[in-house]
Amino acid sequence: MSEIIVVGGGAAGMMAAYAASGRGHHVVLIEKNEKLGKKLFITGKGRCNVTNAADMETLFANVCTNEKFLYSAFYGFDNRAVMELLEQAGCPLKTERGERVFPVSDHSSDVIAAFGRLLRKGGVEVRLNTEVQEILWEEAGGGEAQSLGRVRGVRLRSGKELCGDAVIVCTGGLSYPLTGSTGDGLRFAEETGHKVTECRPSLVPLRTAEEWCRDLMGLSLRNVGLRMVCGKKELYREQGEMLFTHFGVSGPLVLTASCYYGKAVRLAQKAKEDAGAVKLYIDLKPALDMEQLDRRLLRDFEEQKNKQFKNALGGLFPSKLIPVMVMLSGIDGEKKVNEITRQERQEFAKLIKALPLNVTGTGAYEEAIITQGGVSVKEVNPSTMESKRVSGLYFAGEVLDLDAHTGGFNLQIAWSTGHLAGERAGD
Repeated sequence: MSEIIVVGGGAAGMMAAYAASGRGHHVVLIEKNEKLGKKLFITGKGRCNVTNAADMETLFANVCTNEKFLYSAFYGFDNRAVMELLEQAGCPLKTERGERVFPVSDHSSDVIAAFGRLLRKGGVEVRLNTEVQEILWEEAGGGEAQSLGRVRGVRLRSGKELCGDAVIVCTGGLSYPLTGSTGDGLRFAEETGHKVTECRPSLVPLRTAEEWCRDLMGLSLRNVGLRMVCGKKELYREQGEMLFTHFGVSGPLVLTASCYYGKAVRLAQKAKEDAGAVKLYIDLKPALDMEQLDRRLLRDFEEQKNKQFKNALGGLFPSKLIPVMVMLSGIDGEKKVNEITRQERQEFAKLIKALPLNVTGTGAYEEAIITQGGVSVKEVNPSTMESKRVSGLYFAGEVLDLDAHTGGFNLQIAWSTGHLAGERAGD
């Protein structure tokens, strides 16, 4: 029996502790907050989108960064295994639109309670209000670059040392710092000789240069198309729901697009190009092609030919959006519909199909669901989650350079990598 120390009591940490206890090890789970699963508690607006019930191909397709690294983790403990585990632990689940899986109760606390039962059953020693200050390790003789040393345990902020045969770091990234995600694991990684890739907020609202977004604050658009373009390269295209804010745009479509914005900025910096060339284009009528839209405009204008342009758009857009569309069209709002030229109408159709926004940046970590970047997966064994540089040291969850779209995919990464680390620690 080995002594396993798990640092961080979030999704990955609770899963790692459960899996390690199932192998007969003595497990100590250390959490600096007053309770386990503090970030898990607020996910999915408190409902906790625990995973996604899609097939394996779809799971991988929704991973934005380093999806190949996840083969062993996903196939070793997939979404079905997560669902079965929670239901057997007394947390019934349901599947909603987009294959998103939630507790039947719609309470994230039920997911955390289920893990509490699993941890008690496994004899896991949970230490709350306890902060790890440092990973203890011994350097290897000979100075081989691929084997810097061996883990010994951890030093707590109190100064006390805990010895362990393996340490699993599951401290999360930098998003939602009030839940305790303050980058501790990234610091541990660097202190033990690991590379940490550049971190950015992800699944986060986007800031735009256009002042008129402020006039639309709170307006939600359903069934619209969204494209993200950097220079001539299209980075993202999807259809769904979005929301205007006082500083730009948010909502499901935008949060997913933000994954690609971080990558675009990194690539632009690497190529010494202008990262500010990232644009969004909103298709307000994705069900209509240009020809169909032109016919629709002709029909609407014919029915309201004596009305002013600004008063003839109620059938096309929400009322809050109309003044903005009139302003951006360049057509005088007082102009009678029957005076609008064919060219003006066609240019207006182009605007409807590609309403432009210039992205200036993202929201802060306080607004971000996840962190993009983290411990370089090149320095972690994908078959075990063990460090290639310090034996006995494992990483799982958001602390790694892994991220995915919204819809339960990021939690699946946490469950799968946590389970794999817990199973292999102490071997």
